[in-house]
Amino acid sequence: MEATGTDEVDKLKTKFISAWNNMKYSWVLKTKTYFSRNSPVLLLGKCYHFKFEDENKLLPARSGCTIEDHVIAGNVEEFRKDFISRIWLTYREEFPQIEGSAFTTDCGWGCTLRTGQMLLAQGLILHFLGRAWTWPDALNIENSDSDSWTSNTVKKFTASFEASLSGESELKTPTVSQKETIRRHSDDHEMRNEIYHRKIISWFGDSPLALFGLHQLIKYGKKSGKKAGDWYGPAVVAHILRKAVEEARHPDLQGITIYVAQDCTVYSSDVIDKQCTSMASDNTDDKAVIILIPVRLGGERTNTDYLDFVKGILSLEYCVGIIGGKPKQSYYFAGFQDDSLIYMDPHYCQSFVDVSIKDFPLETFHCPSPKKMSFRKMDPSCTIGFYCRNVQDFKRASEEITKFSIGCFSSNNW
Repeated sequence: MEATGTDEVDKLKTKFISAWNNMKYSWVLKTKTYFSRNSPVLLLGKCYHFKFEDENKLLPARSGCTIEDHVIAGNVEEFRKDFISRIWLTYREEFPQIEGSAFTTDCGWGCTLRTGQMLLAQGLILHFLGRAWTWPDALNIENSDSDSWTSNTVKKFTASFEASLSGESELKTPTVSQKETIRRHSDDHEMRNEIYHRKIISWFGDSPLALFGLHQLIKYGKKSGKKAGDWYGPAVVAHILRKAVEEARHPDLQGITIYVAQDCTVYSSDVIDKQCTSMASDNTDDKAVIILIPVRLGGERTNTDYLDFVKGILSLEYCVGIIGGKPKQSYYFAGFQDDSLIYMDPHYCQSFVDVSIKDFPLETFHCPSPKKMSFRKMDPSCTIGFYCRNVQDFKRASEEITKFSIGCFSSNNW
């Protein structure tokens, strides 16, 4: 009887804390992110310039952009489309109850799992769609004119990136359904891309059956002594993601695997062995690999000597981002400008979306505006991610990464 009473009290506490976090993370003041026109912006291996000779003319791409050939230079609109096309995974509420708990939301505790999901989602985008892919409807996401929003009204933060540069607001455009998208994109390749775009997002749905959804990740976290409501660090999440991909039985996912570095060391022979291990005996193709490297960039605070290292990582075409953040607050780092990191923030509580239904809405899975944070505020504990399509790709990536990774990764291998 006493145990039952204690369980009821624990459930009440969980419900109260969840209700408080839902309110806390559902009401956010509108903010604008300001970018300099005089410095290049790097986003997951692509370089963009916003500097204009006048209002309509873009300066040549080489004016200050010294990154390698794989980098593409573009204007504000191209950057916005590229950024918005990345998959944004945030706190959610009112999803099916997590087994073994009373939680129907991850507000207040699930941010590192969400940033891990974002990194994995970017790896899957590279695998199925390629780095050049952008969502055709990215610039059609509506912006809100209100100064604040709640999870029951807008469902996404709304700062307009272009307005922060030009002072002009985007006109609202109606959202576009899947049917309208398919009708507009008669090309088979575009239709295939849209199918995979939706499929990737569905794998991260907040339901027990979603392959990389919160429910599954928490289940795999139990082996690390974690449960729903706990704080998950970047290194723990790396191992949870590895397990989730290993256990995924979807036929589309048999050509990809995850390798987690040991003590900041990537053993090349182990990676190649993973890539050459095929699920089917008659399939001789290499597997693609997502390499996750948990690192610590300093003691209690991040050592600023690592700034150039982090910039170098985010400048590589192989990079799928960094699971990092500030102390006790995880962000998904995807780029930088000068000494500021560009990130997506999972700390926004949005309502559950049932991704199993046909034509489910995509808008809340794409972030309309980037955020920036000084490198000095970065927590030293983080996990860095890379994607290599095959063994040859891995060998090329190894050569590039070892050029500037001395002191962070082992020089014996990486």
